[in-house]
Amino acid sequence: MYLAANGRPDAPPRTPGARRRVPATVLALGTVSLVTDVSSEMVTAVLPLYLVLGLGLTPLQFGFLDGMFNGATALVRLLGGRLADRRGHHKAVAGAGYLLSALSRLGLLLAGGATGGIAAALAADRLGKGIRTAPRDALISLSGPPETLGRSFGVHRTMDTTGALLGPLAAFAVLWATADAYDAVFAVSFCTGLLGVLLLVVYVPAAVRRPAARPAPRAAAPRPPVLRDPAFRRVLYASAVLGAATIGDAFLYLLLLRGLDLPPALFTLLPLGAAAVYLLLAVPAGRIADRIGRRRAFLVGHCALLGAYVLLLAPVSPPTVVGVLALLGGFYAATDGVLMALAAPAVPAAGRAGGLAVLQTGQALARLLGAAGFGAAWTLWGPRPALWAAALVLGAALAAASRILPADPPAASPTAPEAP
Repeated sequence: MYLAANGRPDAPPRTPGARRRVPATVLALGTVSLVTDVSSEMVTAVLPLYLVLGLGLTPLQFGFLDGMFNGATALVRLLGGRLADRRGHHKAVAGAGYLLSALSRLGLLLAGGATGGIAAALAADRLGKGIRTAPRDALISLSGPPETLGRSFGVHRTMDTTGALLGPLAAFAVLWATADAYDAVFAVSFCTGLLGVLLLVVYVPAAVRRPAARPAPRAAAPRPPVLRDPAFRRVLYASAVLGAATIGDAFLYLLLLRGLDLPPALFTLLPLGAAAVYLLLAVPAGRIADRIGRRRAFLVGHCALLGAYVLLLAPVSPPTVVGVLALLGGFYAATDGVLMALAAPAVPAAGRAGGLAVLQTGQALARLLGAAGFGAAWTLWGPRPALWAAALVLGAALAAASRILPADPPAASPTAPEAP
């Protein structure tokens, strides 16, 4: 624990005279993510309808495909991070992931009704997402001064979420204009995805300035394993503990749907409410995290999630729905990019992508475990006892994480020039 210039114990010290502009690399990557998310969410919005209603797959078959490929995404992030750290090819590896996801839309277009072709296209999409995530986040973390990482990730996540909100609207607009022609959605999504790749090639620099890292005994050793750094290990363990106590958004939406006895068609609208709150709060949450300390902001975000669980234990009403969606969006705003900003300074620049990939994979696998555990508890005990158990487990995980998480590391000295 150290004392920052503003008197708060775990807030990163401010660089005197530091400019407040977000680095151009962050804005460029945010634009790429926005366009790519429009492309991907166009497909995500119509895929259940296309596979279940159009092709006749059972919900069990669709769930198996989706769950299997989402699990593979978590594991392939390690490969993407490892490849990016070799000779610092972050842009090239991220670009390959974006291109693979774009080509997967063409695969859906060419597959017709063949289940094998659809499965291959879905696999390509998930692999592309897994490969690009860690190199992209490494580029963000290396593009500006360490004391503004929370703000940089907040800006990026805001632009990313904007695309996630626009994608479903674009998909339904295409379906309305073409009388439910799913092929038209896949074609437009493919073209939009290629635009995202083009923006990456043109506007994202191949290499970024690596800010001076905090002094460490192993500084001279090339690419030290990230798990040898005690600060990074503690962030990894805390995020995994909290991830295992997270039950999954879909369960929260199902509980809201059941509580108000809403028609199933409204299920697809609930995520938009949480995403809208995330969009509004991502940048402020990142700036606050830079000021009060990312460790504290990360824990407060999980307190918001605990508040959502507690709200659902009361009788569900329209204000409950608003409160749960607001708390869920606030949870993501205070944890998603903030976690990357918290962990990045503990990872050497030469191994930044691989380190963040380890963190993202550990958290994703822990969340899969948490969702599976809650599903089993719901099946055995019913929804209300399972939710009580989830709230108690998350409370215990918060207490453990508050002891595990390290203080925010000191920022680099103000010697490097500011990114434009």
